[in-house]
Amino acid sequence: MNLIHPIDIAIILLYLVIIVVIGLVLRKKAQRSKDDYLLGGKSIPWYMLGLSNASGMFDISGTIWLVTLMFVYGIKSAWIPWLWPVFNQIFLMVYLSKWLRRSNATTGAEWIGTRFGFEKGAKLSHIIVVVFALIMCLGYLAYGFIGLGKFIEIFIPWELVSNYVPFTISLEYVPHFYGVIFTLFAVFYSLLGGMSGIVWADVVQFAIMTIAALVIGYLGFQAVSEHVLHVPDGWKSPFFGWELNMDWSEIIPEVNQKIKEDGFGLFTVFFMMMVFKGVLVSVAGPAPTYDMQKILSTKNASEASKMSGFVSVILMPIRYLMIAGFAALALIYYEKLNLKNAAGNIDFELILPTAIKEFVPIGLLGLLLAGLIAAFMSTFAGTLNAAQAYLVNDIYLKYVKPNANANQTKNMNYLTGIVVVVISIVLGFFAKDVNSVLQWIVSVLYGSYVGANILKWHWWRFNGEGFFWGMVAGLLSAAIVPELFPNVLSLYLFPILLVISLLGSIIGTYSAPPTDDAVLKSFYKNVRPWGFWKPIHDKLLAEDPTLKENKDFGRDMFNIVIGIIAQTTLVILPMYIIFRQQTPIYISIVILAVCVFLLKKFWWNKLDEKLD
Repeated sequence: MNLIHPIDIAIILLYLVIIVVIGLVLRKKAQRSKDDYLLGGKSIPWYMLGLSNASGMFDISGTIWLVTLMFVYGIKSAWIPWLWPVFNQIFLMVYLSKWLRRSNATTGAEWIGTRFGFEKGAKLSHIIVVVFALIMCLGYLAYGFIGLGKFIEIFIPWELVSNYVPFTISLEYVPHFYGVIFTLFAVFYSLLGGMSGIVWADVVQFAIMTIAALVIGYLGFQAVSEHVLHVPDGWKSPFFGWELNMDWSEIIPEVNQKIKEDGFGLFTVFFMMMVFKGVLVSVAGPAPTYDMQKILSTKNASEASKMSGFVSVILMPIRYLMIAGFAALALIYYEKLNLKNAAGNIDFELILPTAIKEFVPIGLLGLLLAGLIAAFMSTFAGTLNAAQAYLVNDIYLKYVKPNANANQTKNMNYLTGIVVVVISIVLGFFAKDVNSVLQWIVSVLYGSYVGANILKWHWWRFNGEGFFWGMVAGLLSAAIVPELFPNVLSLYLFPILLVISLLGSIIGTYSAPPTDDAVLKSFYKNVRPWGFWKPIHDKLLAEDPTLKENKDFGRDMFNIVIGIIAQTTLVILPMYIIFRQQTPIYISIVILAVCVFLLKKFWWNKLDEKLD
């Protein structure tokens, strides 16, 4: 299949028309108020928001990366997304979404006022959260932008387009050119429809991706039954020793170089560092991106928890059926794949688009391309919405024009959206590839975020000054430390960034008085966190002897362990199914059933319990 068929083009165009219509239909609702635009009026059901959130995570760049990992590392690739960490959704599900939603804030920066008040330290904290959120959003936008461009490049060869473009583009920037074109559609419906438009477009996208995943999974499943799978020893097992010891030299020698470049050879050390970083990042709570906006958009605290839990249930099995199916097809028919990019170099990140081009039939190809393009748009639109929320709600309406009317707010939403998109496209041109941007976001930028954001939930004495200096120290170290250790895997720099951020947080905290008692009391009474809050609890207890302390720490930790086991099983089970490993399938089903029973009893049934 050299060129995309007109039927497939028609399907893609139909999808693009549908999302444009969604933006136009929901335009009036989005313009009713700030909350309607940024949070959908806090009236969207939790399962719709959960599906939308899952759709946003089913992004094209992430899928390209995960198919590459599955191809190279096999079942062991199930652990590598802990880099994000993927299990942060379990921490959110168990308790953090509930805590965050009780604040009734519109953005993470607005949340600062509920925790630190409105004095000097709080204002500084507010500014630094906005800065961090915008850097994070721009990073994610650039990341998605590159992935989409690489993807489209396979289906629309540059030779066919170059004659119609009135300017010359270097071959290495061809993916970026394609990224710009499809970015414009995402901008249209997200700017017009706001959060409601994003959610409904995500529902359409996830329905498309589910159909595509089932078909691709089936094709991979059939191929495995009809052909011998040539993979190294240990490829089909999730277990590992001190070293990876996966030798591709007799099968596809180039893969060994890919493993070396990834730096995952000492897999146990890599795994321990992922868990260490992952737990701390998860305890810190959600980063101020589209995930946080979806939590704040739920109707209440209980629905916020359900929404976060639903993300793993709906996303993992469907996404990994597709990933494992494509990995199986790519492995079996590797000789048919052309993994050379426009510059003539082998690029394993081209496995997914090349496999789609080679193995997916007419009709389904258009559906799958529409779904994956939609996946990019979903992530892009959700992240753009978050960036707009910070710029409009936390800068324009707070410092520039507090009394802005609905029309002025609407125009500012449009303007900020366009500015953010332009900047993210420029940044995308400077990024090397999908993996480099991903590693920077999850290992370096998250490292700067963790220290201050753990303390804000769990230590009463932590104040606005501590948060500001902790974040500043983290962001500066995120800019400087990687330059000092250019040959070190980003993940291994995390402890250095964490220590610097914690030092900044603690020194900053003791440089100023504690936050006002009234603010701390209000925060503690509304959110009711566990942790080091005894002085505030005792003061409230003196005023209200019926006040109960949150003693759910042990139960929350138990639910987190069970939730992570369940989530990982949902990742590995589709892999076992595609690669026809019968005994592991039965074991996984039993483990999953036990986890579901325990979570129903100790998490779901307790969601509506009140401490008062």
